[in-house]
Parts: sequence; C-alpha cells; structure tokens
Amino acid sequence: MSRTSKRRDTILLQRPAQQAGSLRPVGGSASDDWNNRIAIDTISALWTKHSDAETKDKQFQGALAGLIGIGPKDELEGMLAAQLIASHHAAMECYRRAMLAEQTFEGRRESLNQANKLSRTHAALLDALNRHRGKGQQKVTVEHVHVHSGGQAIVGAVSTPGGGDATKPEEQPHAMQIGHAPEQPMPGADPEREAVLVASDG
Repeated sequence: MSRTSKRRDTILLQRPAQQAGSLRPVGGSASDDWNNRIAIDTISALWTKHSDAETKDKQFQGALAGLIGIGPKDELEGMLAAQLIASHHAAMECYRRAMLAEQTFEGRRESLNQANKLSRTHAALLDALNRHRGKGQQKVTVEHVHVHSGGQAIVGAVSTPGGGDATKPEEQPHAMQIGHAPEQPMPGADPEREAVLVASDG
C-alpha cells in the first residue's frame, strides 16, 4: 500500500512594521511586497503589443507615475488606484480601435460599447475612492420641525459678517428664518383719514 505524499508550501509573512515601505507612494502599504504587486498588476494591464523597448519603458513609467499621483494611503486605495489606471487605458484602447480607418461598422460599435462600459467602471471606481477618502456628498435630512407661536426656526447654514458665532436668531441676518405670526397687524395712526383733493398742476 503506497502512501501519497502531500507537498505543503510555507510562506513566511513579515510584519509590515519590519519592512521598509519605501514604495508606499505606489501601493499605499507599509509592505513593499504589496506595493510591488500593485505596480506589476498595473503595468501588466497595459497594451504594449506594438511598443518597442523605449516606448514600453515610457508606458511603465507613466503608469507608475499615475499611481504615485493618485497617492494611495492604504492597501484598498492601492487596489483602486491600479484599477483606475487599468480601466482608463483599456477604455482608451477601445476608443482607439473604434476610430481605425479600416474598422467595420460592427467593430466600431462594439469597441464604443466596450469603451462606454469601461468608462462607467472607471467613474464607479473613482466614486468608491472618493467615498473611502470621505469626499462623498453628505445628505442631511431634517424631520419633524415644530415652530410654536412666537418661535423661530433657522434653516440652512448660518454665518455672520464678522465670522463670529451668534447664538440668537436676530443676530444672524443671513439665516433664513421661518416665523409664526398669528396676531393681526396693528392699525395705522390715522386709519380714517379723509381724502384731500389736489389740483392737477399742484
């Protein structure tokens, strides 16, 4: 009876604090293994089939410059940055193919469809990155506002000319005020004044 031997691979995981992290601007991690992986994934997604050595080197340098420009702050941002660059280049390649002079109508339509999907993906990735960084739009909903007789409610941002913080509504001239005034308006000083005739040349 033969025994089947099983091979086990052991990976030694270094703690991020023990690694140099000199490539952190590329991948956002304190681990340069991760940062290198992000860089390799990014440049591997580029279309370099017809590029010579010099052009390919410029493409790689440009992609890495893009990662550094995005400035990932952690591993998640590193992944999003890599996908942003990859989706951008893929979309531009589809746009390029759609515009080829010998391209068929069907080929142009398919290339533009793919470019459109890639552009939407790119926008979604950018939105995800902004939300992760806390740059997403915040929505404030005000519910159940009760204004009693004689009271005032302030809606919207409140600012004062001097930059100070006024605590009373009457001290905030730029605030929108919602008031409640059920009282009747006061009559004038002389409500029963008689009309006075005036000459046309007077």
